[in-house]
Parts: sequence; C-alpha cells; structure tokens
Amino acid sequence: MRRIHLNRLSATLVALACALASSVGWGQSFSPGLKLVFREAHDQKNDLARYVYLGRKIPMAQPDELPFLYQLYAFTENELGLYNEALRDFPIRSAPIKNLVLPNPENWTAVNAASAIAASVGDRRLVMINEAHHDAHTRELTLQLLPKLRAKGFKYFAAEALGNDEGLAKRGYPVWSTGSEYLHEPLYGEIIREALRLGFTVVPYDSDSPGVQDRERNQANNLFNRTFKVDPAAKVFVHGGFAHIDRAPGRLGKIQPMGMLLGKLIGQLPLSIDQTQFREQFPNVDPAYVALTQSFKPSGPTVLIEKGSANLWSAAPDLYNVSVILPPERRPSLASGAVHSEVIVSDTNRAFPMVAHIVNTQRPDWIQLGGARKPVRISSLLCKAVVPCVIEARYEKEAADAIPADRYAFVHPNSAGALFLSPGRYRISARDADGKAISERTIEVQH
Repeated sequence: MRRIHLNRLSATLVALACALASSVGWGQSFSPGLKLVFREAHDQKNDLARYVYLGRKIPMAQPDELPFLYQLYAFTENELGLYNEALRDFPIRSAPIKNLVLPNPENWTAVNAASAIAASVGDRRLVMINEAHHDAHTRELTLQLLPKLRAKGFKYFAAEALGNDEGLAKRGYPVWSTGSEYLHEPLYGEIIREALRLGFTVVPYDSDSPGVQDRERNQANNLFNRTFKVDPAAKVFVHGGFAHIDRAPGRLGKIQPMGMLLGKLIGQLPLSIDQTQFREQFPNVDPAYVALTQSFKPSGPTVLIEKGSANLWSAAPDLYNVSVILPPERRPSLASGAVHSEVIVSDTNRAFPMVAHIVNTQRPDWIQLGGARKPVRISSLLCKAVVPCVIEARYEKEAADAIPADRYAFVHPNSAGALFLSPGRYRISARDADGKAISERTIEVQH
C-alpha cells in the first residue's frame, strides 16, 4: 500500500480546513476517528479504491464529520472525472461578501478572461490564480493563460499540487507520483504538460507544516527561494487553492495568506485572480452568481472590464484584483450527473460497443475546452460486468503511470458516456478498484 508521511497527512487536513474556512468562514478540529479515516483513505491503492472506501465510511460518520468527508469524497470524484457528481456531493458555497455591489451592465462589459488578464499584467512579476480543488472547471483558465503569460516573459510556473519529481522536466508529463491526488485529475495533468511544452520551469512549493499560518508562510518562502531568490528578474505564474492567492487577510480570518507574504518578499503584491467566488454550485445556488450570469451571459471564463477604461472588476479588491465568472451548464440534468434513457445509443466509434438500456451519463460542457476536445463514446461494457471501474485514456507515447488525458469512472452497470480527447493516438484501459486491467485497446481521434 502507498503510505503518506504523517506530516503530509497533517498538512492535508489543514488544507481541507482552509478550503472550508475560505468558503463558508468556519473551521473545526479533527477527531482521532476522522484522522484515521483520512489516513486510511490515503493508503488506498488508487483513486477508485479511495472512492469506494469513502463511500462506505460516509454513512457511518458523525454529523460534524460529514463536511470534511464529503469534501474529500468530492475531491476523489473530481479526480475520477465525475465532475458533476463532485459539485453535487460537496455543494459548498463561498462565504458571501459583505456589502457586495454587483456591477451594472451599463458600465461594465463581459470579455474573455485570458485575453483581458494577460493585457492587464503590465510590469507585474507575480500572477496568482486560485481554484476550488473539487471543481476542475476552475483549471480551464490556467490552461488558457499559460501561453499568453509565457509570451509576456513569464518563465516559472508553480502549482500547489506538485511534489519533488526530479524526472518531470525531462519526461515532459506528470505521473501518479509527481504530486498530490489533485494532480490525478486530467485537466491538472494537461496544465503541467502545457507548461513544460511551453518551456516554463515548473516549480513545486507546498508545505508539510500542520499549522495554517506556518503553511502559508512556508509556501511563500518556498516560492521565493525557488524563483525570485535564484533569479531576481523572475516572472512567476502561480496556481493555488482558494485563499492562498489573497493579497491581505480576510478569507482565512487573521491569517496572512501566501500571496500577501510572497508579495512582501519581492516588494510587489501579486496580480491575484479569484475563480472560487462566482461559479456554479449544486444545489446551493448563489443569488449573486445567478445575477451575474444573467446580466453578462458568460460563454467561457469571463471577466468584466469597465467601459471607457481598462479596469477589471473585483468583488473584493482588497483581497484580489480580478473576479472570474464561470458560465453555468446548459442542461439542468447536470445537477445529478446522469439522466436515465431507454434509447439505443448509436456507436460512432466501433471500438466501443454501446448498450441498449442505459444510464446515459452527461459530462459538463466546459470539458470540450472550446472544441479542442472531441467526444469518444464509451460504455460499461468495457468493464466486462465489473463495477465500479475507471476508463482511462493515455497518450500513446506516454508511460502506463502517466496522468490520463481523460478518465471516467463507471459506478453503475449498463452505463454509457464519453471521454473527451484532443486529436491523436491513445491507449484506452479499463481497471477495477484493485488496479487490475480489465480491457485495453488503442484508438486514434481524428481532427
């Protein structure tokens, strides 16, 4: 079994507490029983085994343990490509902003987030963007920003999920051991691939410190020591979680966040980009998010620019410079992650047989990445009656332990769905919760 260092386990618990604190504004100590569940969850053979383990533990948990367990469960669903289910099972809503005044469409215009942010960088040497760890949609913009910031002279890309993988740069892609479980999610893997392809120096920076303030401080010191200290002219792009990117205390109470501390070290506060405040959540619908999406109708990661100026809107300018609005899904059925169907699904790729009476799973619109990815139909027949099982697509020339280009876990028999893949050749595998290969084949996705 894979073992996790006890300090790393403590840091993981702190990270979960920080995520909850920055979202709903409260924290809680961890009971010995909860710590044991966390340790055993991390000791599982793989993500699917952890999903099964947590699914068995949650019904037996105490009420005050459920927020943390559901958060870990949603992280695991996200890593398995169960994106809608992750939002459903951890329907956390960001803490409301006091005295929030929403922008008026008469004075503000919706624009493409990546282009507008890149244009606003100016002489900044530090750009930071956050994510909600259970919502892979908050990784799309980072992928879009990488080439734009590289063109502006940014040389370093730092990601919270990375560990010390000495072979990463030479290999050119992440593997299971490259970082934390967050990195097992396919879009996070694509971010690391793209950063390496573009010539970024990829930097790990997370800390094992069990204390919240110590972790923020050590993250800032790690980033400084690995970038600005060795390269005073460095330009650094940082992808972190929730309130780590903030320029001042607030979302973590009196805790000084990493972004603020690193800014002090370099003498320049970061350009901080928030994606966690305004995004779709099930079923806790945020009235502010609904109002923003109805007024500005975002079709992708979107920011608002003031008419007649270059100012970008921020809901909390003391904490971060820019608020990103992520679009809602088009289909209400995505709230449950699946719809039942009695229709025979036609097989557009004959390598993957379909079934007649199915649970037809639906994946979110954003996973197409603006049309760069094509759907490849799959069904639970690839699992040969073994459920749950996970279907994974890897680039043909990458190793068996590479982070998949996409993956999806079937948790019910007689199910069908799709992987979303860029044009190219892939190895498709189906594996059970023990990691045993059930079926394998190679396909090519056409342009």
